[in-house]
Amino acid sequence: MADSGASQPKPSSSVKLVLLGEAAVGKSSLVMRFVNNDFQENKEPTIGAAFLTQKCNLPTRTIKFEIWDTAGQERFASLAPMYYRNAQAALVVYDITKPSSLTKAQHWVAELQRQASPGIVIALVGNKYDLASPSGGDNAEDADAAPAAEGENPEEEDSADARRVPTKTAKAYADEESLLFFETSAKTGMNVAEVFTAIANAIPETSLKGPRGVGGQTNLNRQEDARVNLTGGRAEGPKEGCAC
Repeated sequence: MADSGASQPKPSSSVKLVLLGEAAVGKSSLVMRFVNNDFQENKEPTIGAAFLTQKCNLPTRTIKFEIWDTAGQERFASLAPMYYRNAQAALVVYDITKPSSLTKAQHWVAELQRQASPGIVIALVGNKYDLASPSGGDNAEDADAAPAAEGENPEEEDSADARRVPTKTAKAYADEESLLFFETSAKTGMNVAEVFTAIANAIPETSLKGPRGVGGQTNLNRQEDARVNLTGGRAEGPKEGCAC
């Protein structure tokens, strides 16, 4: 007799995840790489927030991420609590070529720790690794700390390695705050799926929303029905890509 358990589907749970960070650090590009395996070189800035979904298949369960990609412009910062409220996970993104974006990321982490749900899983993500030299991660120094020496061409140096946030600096902060830490490239896809898989694995089973209804329909967060689009219309509808 065939094993009846072999054909049973894995448990499926939904997870609300929010992306936070300064404008132009690549939040939307990370989401599009994860959801559609796509990258657009000159992507338009997010207005308000965008909503997308994607599944992540783990060995023992399937996680359906409900992703809120928030706008990074300062004028939208006051809307952030609406999106991270009741979130089980957050990606806080900075640009490894821009030290001020890490400072902003640290502010977002502090806000999440003060106001978001207890036990929220936070990942600190340094994006745009494709602009860094492979050997520059631990030795790079903030370019603002010292001017270029006479005869040096900063543009030539930048073309070789545009990194301005050392890996060890961001990693030390992440360790201190008990955050997941990754450096990624939305352009090449490096570590993008790995970030979401790590988050999926880090979320306690007790905080997951289990299946409901006939056929194990996932208990989806209905906040998508009240999305905000500051251009005056409804936000673009949910998109769901292939499983990671």
